[in-house]
Amino acid sequence: MSVATRVIACLDVDAGRVVKGVNFENLRDAGDPVELAKVYDAQGVDELTFLDVTASSGDRQTTYEIVTRTAEQVFIPLTVGGGVRSVADVDRLLRAGADKVGVNTAAIARPELISEISDRFGGQVLVLSADVRRRVGDDGRRTDDFVMTTHGGRTPVDLDAVEWCARAAALGAGEILLNSMDADGTKEGFDLELIERVRDAVHVPIIASGGAGRAEDFVDAVRAGADAVLAASVFHFGELTVAQVKHAMRAVGITVR
Repeated sequence: MSVATRVIACLDVDAGRVVKGVNFENLRDAGDPVELAKVYDAQGVDELTFLDVTASSGDRQTTYEIVTRTAEQVFIPLTVGGGVRSVADVDRLLRAGADKVGVNTAAIARPELISEISDRFGGQVLVLSADVRRRVGDDGRRTDDFVMTTHGGRTPVDLDAVEWCARAAALGAGEILLNSMDADGTKEGFDLELIERVRDAVHVPIIASGGAGRAEDFVDAVRAGADAVLAASVFHFGELTVAQVKHAMRAVGITVR
């Protein structure tokens, strides 16, 4: 029996509100995170992901409060990321009600953090949040090489993204949230080449993120190798429902919940 493909709604949270932009810029307000979480729960979404997009220490308290309020009202798995720097941060988020925790910037700075979290809590709680861009060549054009970024996609790092995902999985990351920063918010489809390349390199589940615009885009991502599909703006602004996405996948024989 095949494992069901998960549909995940992503809530990018800044100072207690859900925001959404294009390529993580020009953010606009999309609502209250707890109210949106309840809407998606009612729609049948399989998981929720909260990403604190500014992740400043001043917003940290806000994030814990939102996680607790959400966990009290919805009963689907909740992943929280943004500004997670230590085992203690993970512990506190899990106590607040998170089921899984995403790491990116701190793990790139100190890869041992991945194994520390995995050893303490188990790989099933650890999501590597990989914010990936295509390398830009000397001619200014995007190449076929993928590199990592940190600090919410704002800081490019000279680190091969496919190799990093493989290393993180080997260190204990239980799944990879694979976000194309180039495609983020464009609604022009997921970066299928990126998904295929990482699929070939890792054996842990991959969540495709960045670029969803049509229900068919989610189908393409699964066919490219994603185990779960994630979207934000198309759900927040009512352009697609969770049911429409699941219907499109069922129609081509993809197992969904």
